[in-house]
Parts: sequence; structure tokens; C-alpha cells
Amino acid sequence: MGENKKFQRVGRRMVGKGHVYELYEDELILPDKRRVYYDHVEHRGAAAVLPVLEDGKIVLVRQYRNSIERMTLEIPAGGLSHFGEPTDMAALRELEEETGYRGDKAELLLKFCSAPAFCNEKIDIYLVRHLSQAEQKLDEDEFIDVVIETVENVIRKIYTGEIEDSKTIAAVLAYAYKFC
Repeated sequence: MGENKKFQRVGRRMVGKGHVYELYEDELILPDKRRVYYDHVEHRGAAAVLPVLEDGKIVLVRQYRNSIERMTLEIPAGGLSHFGEPTDMAALRELEEETGYRGDKAELLLKFCSAPAFCNEKIDIYLVRHLSQAEQKLDEDEFIDVVIETVENVIRKIYTGEIEDSKTIAAVLAYAYKFC
């Protein structure tokens, strides 16, 4: 039952387009031959970075997220500027733009799909250490505060629900498992 051959997409129709995605209605034939329709969000991909200072503290960003109508505490991240942009370069770009820190080497920490039930967004998350101070270069619609936290405080905030962002949770827990 796990083989893709039993599920066949027979149609895809664009129903909307946003700034960072396209929305489609897909028509599929199921293994039992029924036809069903699924929403599909086409995303060009993203990169995120877990910046770790020399003292082991993590650099996070606090920013407003419209979809949930509140401020969030997250690792720096952003969409790829174009299809095919190397995700390590995108992660280093986002690090500097959002935090004002610069890193010269991005080490792949993990890859994941953010919401595979309806979206193909893939996020590559990089660990960056040996940071140097640079200048924050926010986009005109970004209002971001930089927050420095210990790994222990970030994990506590994950388990108390203060941090709900999936890429941040995945990155911090993977880092703690691998390095702490």
C-alpha cells in the first residue's frame, strides 16, 4: 500500500497565486479507483539557520506572523530567492539580513518538509557557528528583534508552548540531541 503507483494524479489546476507560492487543485485516482481532489501548495523552498554563539547561546528572531496574528520566536529563515538557489547560501544570507550576524560556513543540520499533507515546501536547516557581528539588513516589511537564549531556555519555551514554529523546534531539538 506504500507504493506511489497505486495513487495517480490525473489533473492539476491552478486556483490561486501568492507572493511565495501557487495554489493548485489536484485530481487523483486512489488505489480503489475513486477520484478525489486535494489542495496542493507549490513552494520554491526555504532555508533556515540555527546560529550558535561561542558561549553556546542561540540567536533567535522575534517577528510578527500574520497567519497566526501574533509575534513568534524563531530561528532565522527565508524562502529561496529563486529556484535552484543553493540553500546554504540562502541560510547565510538570511542570517545576516535578519540578525546582523555573519557566518562563513553553514553545516547542514537537517532537511524536512514543513507540511507534506498539502504543501511541497522543503526547508534545509543549517548550523552556523563562529559568528561575527555584521549589520542587520531587514526587508522593508520586516520588523525583527534579535533574541539571544540558552539552549535550555529555548527547549523550555518549546515544551511550554511559547515556541510553536516547526522549523525552530526541529532545529533546536536536533542540535540538542547531536551536540548537547
